[in-house]
Amino acid sequence: MSELENGWIKRISVTLPSIEDNTADADRLERALAAILKTEMVDIDLSVLADLPELFRKGNYNLRCVLFKDHKKWRLSGISSDDTDRLTGLAVDLGTTTVVLRLLDLSTGHALAESSFINPQISIGPDILTRLHFAEKENGLCELNRLIIEGLNRAIAELCKSCKIEPSDIYLLSVAGNTSITHLFLGLNPRWIIREPYIPVTNRPGCISARELGIRVNKSAGVFIFPNTGSYFGGDLVAGILYSGLNRGENTSILVDVGTNAEVVLGNKNWLVACAGAAGPALEGGVTKMGMMAGPGVIDKVSVDSETGLFSIHTIEGLPPRGICGSGLIDLAAALFISGMIDIKGKFVLDACGTKLIEKDGVKHFVLVYAEESSEGFDLTISQADLDSLIRSKAAMHTILETIASYVGISLSELSTFYVAGTFGSLINPRSAITIGMMPDLPEGTYKSIGNSSLEGASMLLKNSGLIDEIDAIRKSITYIELNVNQDFMNRFSAARFIPHTNLSLFPSVNSART
Repeated sequence: MSELENGWIKRISVTLPSIEDNTADADRLERALAAILKTEMVDIDLSVLADLPELFRKGNYNLRCVLFKDHKKWRLSGISSDDTDRLTGLAVDLGTTTVVLRLLDLSTGHALAESSFINPQISIGPDILTRLHFAEKENGLCELNRLIIEGLNRAIAELCKSCKIEPSDIYLLSVAGNTSITHLFLGLNPRWIIREPYIPVTNRPGCISARELGIRVNKSAGVFIFPNTGSYFGGDLVAGILYSGLNRGENTSILVDVGTNAEVVLGNKNWLVACAGAAGPALEGGVTKMGMMAGPGVIDKVSVDSETGLFSIHTIEGLPPRGICGSGLIDLAAALFISGMIDIKGKFVLDACGTKLIEKDGVKHFVLVYAEESSEGFDLTISQADLDSLIRSKAAMHTILETIASYVGISLSELSTFYVAGTFGSLINPRSAITIGMMPDLPEGTYKSIGNSSLEGASMLLKNSGLIDEIDAIRKSITYIELNVNQDFMNRFSAARFIPHTNLSLFPSVNSART
């Protein structure tokens, strides 16, 4: 199979040395690479130089060179004289909660294997803010850095073993994460990220030696870190933009990634505007006792029969229900509203709920799954307080979307595509999100789930060397809006704290669907 035309592997052939041409091996290699890459200089790692004489002669002065580049310069990450050598790259989605790895063949671009692990920094704190404060303690930053690097090394070893290759066969890494988690990964002090005026140490780490970071792969491997746009818009979103193609589109589209925060970018090939806001926890299923991350046995879909009022649930892998994730929670709220069991304020309607509404410690709870049907042995319920929290989160989400659209002078109805990223995006039912007023009332075909766009963007880079310049162009083209000081945001938020909204003309399809 032929190698990728625009990949990171380049084949070079040089003239054999002679008495008349006794140029040093390294000079000979540099000259050949400079001609292919149209550059004046390529950095060559000392460990590569150590192998060069033997490999040059073994391959009769023909080599396969693994190269990498950032916004500054090219570097040579590995050489091989044998076409059967496995030259691989590793894409990493460096998440606050979960880290996902994908191993790729650099010759073909094919994915070889994928795995994930819980970010071990969770032992310090589940949220990033707790970790950033811990980093200020004595040896705190070192401990956080150690946890993620050791966790990554363990996962790399296991992933390579599953493919019957060695970690030393990995020559390139492409890493995308938010600004804070990237700083902890690099061992950089994040202190000023969380203090006005919110300044990171760096937004463009570029390409760094894996050896310098303590990552156990090939001794000369390079690690490209996706650039940030600022303290609250990280490389994971830049990778997501790259994967979605938002920055290459003629028409205006929007990308939403819901995690701890809801991060949004709006634009096209001419401009990009971004913002982030606290709408995530409730939408991830974090507002209710039965709420949890998506996983086996977790309810991810809920529907109601409009005539009988009977609820149907779906769990991941079809296992007995043990909790509910964000997509299931949004489905549930939509079903309760459509069936008249909650009103426009999200309050339970006693007559409509009937025996499914119970009271615990003076708080009303709606029973979705009774104890005998639950794997946990107790009722799975949503309380009035849970619903109130969900309403606030959905209002924040819709307000973020309205505010960013208003900032550039367009209506949400003008969007050509609405990209939804992450696990949340892959599970969410757009109709349910529209019903509760979380997302705009667009044709359902407008919504496009793009899964783990951070990992996909990182993978794209390992297949196409031409994307380095595009990544930097994305970063430079983003205008970031600070919502914390945006009065328009606060005004819009109040109007969005109803289902679907105080302005019902914004949601015509919901009005016609409600019984």
